[in-house]
Amino acid sequence: MFESAELGHQISKERYDAEVPPLREKLLSAQYELVKRHQFSAIILIGGVDGAGKGETINILNEWMDPRHIQTTAFAMDDADLHGRPEMWRYWKMLPPNRKIGLFAGSWYSQPITQRAYGQIKNAELDRDLELIRGFERMLTDEGVLLLKFWFHLSKDRQKRRLKALSRDERTAWRVGELEWKHFELYDEFAAASVRALRETSTGNAPWTIVEGTDRRYRELTVGTSVLGALEARLQRQADAPVANTRAAPLIPALDGKNVLSALDYSTRMPREEYERELEEKQGRLNLLTRRPRFKQHSVVVVFEGSDAAGKGGAVRRLTRALDARQYQVIPIAAPTDEERARPYLWRFWRHLPERGRFTVFDRSWYGRVLVERVEGYCSESDWMRAYTEINDFEEQLVQNHTIVVKIWLQITPEEQLRRFEERKNTPFKQHKITEDDWRNRAKADEYTQAVCDMIDRTSTELAPWNLIPADDKLSARIRVLDVIHRNIREALE
Repeated sequence: MFESAELGHQISKERYDAEVPPLREKLLSAQYELVKRHQFSAIILIGGVDGAGKGETINILNEWMDPRHIQTTAFAMDDADLHGRPEMWRYWKMLPPNRKIGLFAGSWYSQPITQRAYGQIKNAELDRDLELIRGFERMLTDEGVLLLKFWFHLSKDRQKRRLKALSRDERTAWRVGELEWKHFELYDEFAAASVRALRETSTGNAPWTIVEGTDRRYRELTVGTSVLGALEARLQRQADAPVANTRAAPLIPALDGKNVLSALDYSTRMPREEYERELEEKQGRLNLLTRRPRFKQHSVVVVFEGSDAAGKGGAVRRLTRALDARQYQVIPIAAPTDEERARPYLWRFWRHLPERGRFTVFDRSWYGRVLVERVEGYCSESDWMRAYTEINDFEEQLVQNHTIVVKIWLQITPEEQLRRFEERKNTPFKQHKITEDDWRNRAKADEYTQAVCDMIDRTSTELAPWNLIPADDKLSARIRVLDVIHRNIREALE
């Protein structure tokens, strides 16, 4: 894979001086067009061997373009900043918004390649990490991100000469330390891991460009020209693209008129006195569970979804009263803000993931894409269809990172929903709970039911199953919610 990068490409000063000015002008023009259109973002990964000019190239891109619209981020491999969150979290939260370019020094490739070079993981584990990376990059590009990946290569002999030259120069000696020489000693191991990673992840939607790093002028022109070509091609494609179809897909009704929601038993009723006694007991039991030393090795994500007026807010309040106020955060999900719309769909949920020993409670969640966005036509059919896989991958990462994912669906019958709607409409201090959207959603009950059934079928996995709770009786539903959360945490701690 690196054979073509071993040629020691050289570009004369005369050619460089002649080509750079028009290249800079075109790059700026393409960048300003990107800012003006506000349609997509670009991420430029700069990776490769030590001493191959990665830092200098990042600096020159900031010099050639307008740095006000570039978000430059250097990633270290120190896990201290994760606080128990998934490895990808540090990259998720730094994704640039539409109209900006993200320049990443180091990336999601750094840790798996380094771990393999040091012998900390086997090829099978590396391949597992690469599969995760392919899925992440596919999600980014499906969401419209322009992803450009550059790998800077030096032969072993050229790297040795480069590191020595940097060490001898007082102005650059600080850039070469024990770590760089340690990596040089492991050159063959790094090369083998890098080749494997690049071959497995150079895909049609996110190919690698290998840049021979010996000559500064060559690598700068190569990267600059590639960035310009990709920006111009995407801008042209966006201009020519037809308007996306956002109509909801036609329904496929259940053959027997039954589904997982209609099959629930809505007849359960709990007397108030029994409820008060059970509530205190269940809350105390859950509180004691979260005080166990082993709980600090886990985090908890609780997802509340359900019918309008099904009692999600009341269930959330009974849950949080069982927890230490310093231990949790509740994230109510409404329509996305401009900041959130400017990034991939899952970004606004990624950034709220809890540290170990903490809860995050989502009142509504990422399932909005396959529910309200699907039914109301806020996204295209292809968007919500691929969301099932993206959501399952996301939740799998959480569980594998010791996050306990509890997904709760509260369901009420149409008759009970109408009763609660009317009660809210006629009770002054409850009128804020009922909106025109609620009535409109009720009129689309069949569409929402089909979307919910599809969601449960496609995202109730072994790692993160759905818990369906009939909620015509609010009291018994709240108790069942506490039982479900307690059971999931207890099983994870055993």
